[in-house]
Amino acid sequence: MPSKTMKTTTAAAVLALGLLAAQPANAAEDSPNKESFTFGVIGDIPYGDAEIAKFPARIQVMNADRDLKFVTHVGDIKNGSSVCSDEYFTNIRTQFDTFEHPLVFTPGDNEWVDCHRTNNGAYNPLERLDRLREVFFNEPGKTLGATMPVKTQENLGLPENVRFEQNRVAFSVLNVQGSNNSLQPWTGLGETTATPEQVAEVEYRTGAVLAQIRETFADAGRRNSRAVVLMTQADMFDPSLLAAATTNPEIMSGFREIVAAIVEETNSFDAPVYLINGDSHVFAENQPLAAGSPWLEIYGQAPADDLQRITVDGSANATNYVRFSVAGNSADGGDVLSWEKVPFSS
Repeated sequence: MPSKTMKTTTAAAVLALGLLAAQPANAAEDSPNKESFTFGVIGDIPYGDAEIAKFPARIQVMNADRDLKFVTHVGDIKNGSSVCSDEYFTNIRTQFDTFEHPLVFTPGDNEWVDCHRTNNGAYNPLERLDRLREVFFNEPGKTLGATMPVKTQENLGLPENVRFEQNRVAFSVLNVQGSNNSLQPWTGLGETTATPEQVAEVEYRTGAVLAQIRETFADAGRRNSRAVVLMTQADMFDPSLLAAATTNPEIMSGFREIVAAIVEETNSFDAPVYLINGDSHVFAENQPLAAGSPWLEIYGQAPADDLQRITVDGSANATNYVRFSVAGNSADGGDVLSWEKVPFSS
């Protein structure tokens, strides 16, 4: 599948969006392509005091983009060297509540997996995951911000895993973590290998993720969906880890089953598949499992040429959101989804 071309939206375009938002409501209804829609994605934000202070304004920039059907935050609501406190979680939840669009959030490793670190507060990561679910997923089946119904794995104890469909495009948001999907040792708690409770959580959560991936594609096939969009925090194809993973593929072992399921389902699905992730902080657009990719050997997989991956900017690069446009129902194949980076105003 051909790669899309990333476009950077100019300040004039952002202004134009604001002018469009001021038009009468029936202007959108008169659009010749009213089945089309857009959604926004951010991740690895806010990092550090300066970005925390800017975060409310960042949200308002996205609120001003009235065409967005929903927004997804693909995890990491803090940097990896700050305390994972209840107070911080509550503050971010308060900010999330100011979204005027439906907000889908999947936790990142910085807010639970890596909280064992001394400078994070030396928490038990599983306790922090429970707390995140209490703070951010207290109404399973509903998004944050404006309400949009979603299917959830609440019955399995994973209310953060959600899926939904918009205009024949299937979306699946999955709790897949950096730090080798949470298999790296809790060194801040004095551990040198993964603990039994840690391994049990990874196995259970991975099983739930695999089930949701299969359910997503099964439903998409039955409904003749035009595309499947998967979203995770983890960058399972992090270019900064490629050299180390080539030498020692076990550093990516926590993702192996998930990648295998994505390859199998993508190759059985007669339409494009998109994987949107954060984690590695640098915008990228590529086909990580196309023929000839070094990741095929690392994961021991056959090619999946129809898998397109988009990584959103994060950390110091989180100066924009990625605005995805879904074409109307008459579009199929590689024309279904396109994207552009939209800069925040400050």
